[in-house]
Amino acid sequence: MGVNDLNLKGTMLRKRLLPVIVKTSEKGYSKSPGEPITVALVRGPIASTTGAINNEAVPAIGLAYLAGHLRKHGHTAIIVDAVAEGLNKLSTAEGIEGLQCQGMTIKDTVAAIPASSRVIGIAAMFSGEWPVVRYLVEKIRQRFPDAFIVVGGEHATGLSEFTLRNSSAIDACIRGEGEHPLLELVECISRDLNWKNVNGIAYLDNEDCYQVVSNVARIVDIDEIPWPYWPEGYLEKFWAAGKSYGVQTGRDMPFMVSRGCPFQCTFCSNPQMWTTRYILRDVEDVINEIKFYIEKYNITAIQLYDLTAITKKSWAMELCQRMIDEGIYLNWSLPSGTRSEALDFEMLSMLKKTGLNYLVYAPESGSPDTLKRIKKQIKLEKLTASVVEAKKAGLILRTNLIIGFPFETRRNIFETIRYGLYLAIRGVDEVAINIFSPYPGTELFDELQAEGRLILDDDYFIALTSLNSDYTKLNPLTVNKHMGPGELGFYRITFMLLNYGIGYLLYPSRIVRTLKNIFSDHHASTVFEHRLKDMYSRRKKTKLENVSDI
Repeated sequence: MGVNDLNLKGTMLRKRLLPVIVKTSEKGYSKSPGEPITVALVRGPIASTTGAINNEAVPAIGLAYLAGHLRKHGHTAIIVDAVAEGLNKLSTAEGIEGLQCQGMTIKDTVAAIPASSRVIGIAAMFSGEWPVVRYLVEKIRQRFPDAFIVVGGEHATGLSEFTLRNSSAIDACIRGEGEHPLLELVECISRDLNWKNVNGIAYLDNEDCYQVVSNVARIVDIDEIPWPYWPEGYLEKFWAAGKSYGVQTGRDMPFMVSRGCPFQCTFCSNPQMWTTRYILRDVEDVINEIKFYIEKYNITAIQLYDLTAITKKSWAMELCQRMIDEGIYLNWSLPSGTRSEALDFEMLSMLKKTGLNYLVYAPESGSPDTLKRIKKQIKLEKLTASVVEAKKAGLILRTNLIIGFPFETRRNIFETIRYGLYLAIRGVDEVAINIFSPYPGTELFDELQAEGRLILDDDYFIALTSLNSDYTKLNPLTVNKHMGPGELGFYRITFMLLNYGIGYLLYPSRIVRTLKNIFSDHHASTVFEHRLKDMYSRRKKTKLENVSDI
């Protein structure tokens, strides 16, 4: 069976299975618990190509949630994060040509895992990093021949069968939301019970056949999930290095107010990872968590990692009002990409009043035809109106656009570029344009794979990680039927230069702001400034280290 046949088979199987809803966060674990065991939750170094400026370090909120859930049920959860322990440290990727890593080396990462670990959970979020993650898994297996190794995250969910076959060191993959499947696996291991009936996992049986137990398991009452567990001193490392998901303000707290997304965009892996079930937390629980972080960490901002943070205006207005009533004023940002339906002037003004300092919209395209075909259910005129109102409210804005979808014509792409330039003229601080990424777990990926247009090998994964992190490349990975990589790469870099050129020409005060933010202790106002500041800091650090070695 070939690689494409293998993955097509996995895709067909996924489509036949329905989501499983976990109706209680307890699920009976506390009734007959096993002996507490040590679980190591591991994230490897960030993988990127030389010259990349967009693959940056952020706290591992997913591992923190898993650790909190395991600790609630009596187990010892240890976070081993190569990124946190090696911020701004660059090295050649071990065992992988063409990639560099930021973080602790693979050797040191494996050595940091407690010898007592019986279960080792490894984060495999981004498919572009899979070659490095696979190498990490193999080295962990060499040191821990008897440990149970489980891999989870977006990549492990979208390519479960491929992942298992590509690394025999893995015992199982967790598909989707990880708290319950991981806890149930740990309970089975601690009691020496059969783990092969755990909801939400995939594995290869004794006959080397791919098995999926039900499908993605979703939690109904997310307020039952413990808050993330952050090890002592962990967040301080990111704050000291000026690292954060969005724009950095000092002591930025990773935060989530929801799980999932109700939409079905064909370029997004959400339907596979989270299904389309969208759940908001209770406002009171959110407020209590914020107050806890203010008291414990003296935070200056919260940054929402949610896929779709604000879709329900009444909920968002209630949250803002509660923050005002409690006297909570923090800088906070929505860096993931927000829909515009709930963001009218009243809502935007309320967000600004409570400290929102950075807002990202995600129109994705300026072409009505493209929007329809990718199932992006927005109206450009309404989104534009919301953007204009947001600028009136005094917010710093970014919009995300994509070109090069498989079916797009030059006309579609020029419509997107024209729309992006219009947004820049209207004052949007950043108008990012990316080339379509054929991510595993998405509807478009499945279509491309069925057509035989994607080959899953290390070259594909490396090309994927460099696609929208190194904007200087004129030979990126592309799958468009009408244009080649050189043409799309030219459109991308030309648009980027025009966008920032227009912004700085029409709003010259940004020039002073950008230079001040990059070369001083001032905090960045945009992600572009933040990434440039990070790159400058890394090069400065490398130069100082080279001088000290002489």
